[in-house]
Amino acid sequence: MLSEAVFYDTLRQGMWISVTMSAPILGVALIGGLGIGLFQALTSIQELTLTFVPKLLAIAVVFWMTMGFMTRTLTSYFDTTIVPLVAGG
Repeated sequence: MLSEAVFYDTLRQGMWISVTMSAPILGVALIGGLGIGLFQALTSIQELTLTFVPKLLAIAVVFWMTMGFMTRTLTSYFDTTIVPLVAGG
């Protein structure tokens, strides 16, 4: 039987891994949004696609660059934590 401590520790680890994996993408989206917003405020250009397209491209590039890190992190978590719990170890 799985104890509550093991359950909550596994949940805490999973949530921390999800924060770690999403931080680069969210950081780029935040910095890109701030930069584009500042540019729009300085130039008075209020084009909707100006906010969407560059941020989308930046997110796609960062996702592509960090895909290996995300895959390694998630598979390591499953191999070391989830699979032994499911197998009863």
